[in-house]
Amino acid sequence: MTLRYFAAIALSASAITLSSCGSQEQEAPANPEGVAGLTVENARMILPAVSGNPAVVYFDLSYDGDANPTLSAVFVEGSDMAMMHEYGEKDFKVQMIKMQPLELTKGAKIAFEPGGRHVMAMNVSPELTAGGKTEVTLIMDSGDKTTVIADILGAGEVR
Repeated sequence: MTLRYFAAIALSASAITLSSCGSQEQEAPANPEGVAGLTVENARMILPAVSGNPAVVYFDLSYDGDANPTLSAVFVEGSDMAMMHEYGEKDFKVQMIKMQPLELTKGAKIAFEPGGRHVMAMNVSPELTAGGKTEVTLIMDSGDKTTVIADILGAGEVR
């Protein structure tokens, strides 16, 4: 019984000590917006011709920084999910495949364009309509991100 008594006192004392330290839950600071040296231009979303199909996002990026970040994900406002794709050989034929993370090196100029790298935006909100705009966020493996505004175009408009 004495051992339990001392254990209870020790537990209470440690709880008092911890609460007196002023420890509080803190939110992790959000990563800053904007990747140094990264420029994204000509961002546009092309809506699907058939409702329910994915939209596609294209843009031109250039990198002139020194850190060599790796583009690992994309978020498209108004879609449930976005995935980076490119065309490559799979099962002995050229087809769309999931794009691997893309390391950006100083001087890189990379186009996400029809027939090449692109972003597929799944389950696009009906609120996104031709003539509107949406946000496209490029996310690096470090968590740093850059958000740009993309013009929304209809299925038959110039890409």
